[in-house]
Amino acid sequence: MHPGVLLTWVVASFAWTSAVHHYHRPAAPKKLRYLLEPPVYAEVSARRGANATLPCLLRARPAHYKVKWTKLQPHRPGVEDIILITNGHEQRGYGSLGPRAFLRRAHTLDASLRITRLGLEDDGRYRCELVNGLEDESVTLTLRIEGLVFPYQSQEGRYRFVLREAREACERQDARLATYPQLYRAWTEGLDWCNAGWLDDGTVHYPIIHSREPCGGRALLPGIRSYGPKEPTRDRFDAFCFTSPAPGRVFYIEGRLTYAEAAEACGARGAEIARVGHLYAAWRFAGLDRCDGGWLEDGSVRFPISAPRERCGGLPEPGVRSFGFPNKTLREYGVYCYR
Repeated sequence: MHPGVLLTWVVASFAWTSAVHHYHRPAAPKKLRYLLEPPVYAEVSARRGANATLPCLLRARPAHYKVKWTKLQPHRPGVEDIILITNGHEQRGYGSLGPRAFLRRAHTLDASLRITRLGLEDDGRYRCELVNGLEDESVTLTLRIEGLVFPYQSQEGRYRFVLREAREACERQDARLATYPQLYRAWTEGLDWCNAGWLDDGTVHYPIIHSREPCGGRALLPGIRSYGPKEPTRDRFDAFCFTSPAPGRVFYIEGRLTYAEAAEACGARGAEIARVGHLYAAWRFAGLDRCDGGWLEDGSVRFPISAPRERCGGLPEPGVRSFGFPNKTLREYGVYCYR
């Protein structure tokens, strides 16, 4: 081949391959003009009952604009839960969060959202959107309610809840059906449970720290085992519930009490029988450690162990131990009360 022809072919080939490479190169993310990105904090943590501020700051103010705050619902595509809309002068709240949501207004470029009296349902992802015609911009933040996940089973035995029943069972125990991020975080903190349970999005999973035969086999690495989405009105599993510290306190009353006598004993002290979520929160966040089984509101008998020892269940890790659901007429246990 003539050297000039060869050079032309090489240059053309290089130009063609460069063009192909350029064609497949992902576009750089568009730089926001008005909103500060990334936000001051991408994740904000707070406890139930407290207040939290989700930061959203403007670099500059367009002549005409609105800021819209929404709570994202990943398992409900197309649903937009609007919380608040403001034009910089006035604001209007929407939905269940509206009465508890306000703009912080620390300065003229501050569009941060302040949520008061946080509840378990406030955990999740939020979007701050600047609406300005063709130049709409948004940033996304996460509000994490500090808490823990616990597995919950029907008193009738294993795998008895359809999705609605799992949701109701958690709510009766001062909790909510956990989300996948909450279960994942609980797994990283040591939750190891071999029974599958519903999550809030209608999927079913279970977390494994120690791989073993009954739980997917020894060959599988530790992780979240998944059954994927299941039929919510037909399939039955346990539940994974999420709770957070409540304002009250859990205390124990000694004695050999029936369930009815336990309820009376708590009532006489201006309290109620503690729910399962109360006991788990007291164990995790207040360090409650007691070797005595006590009645709880659902009719189960449990006890919290923060410092594992042989005579208190013999298990090597901290946790809430369970005696199941004994006959309520037995006089064998004390009671855990919540006030």
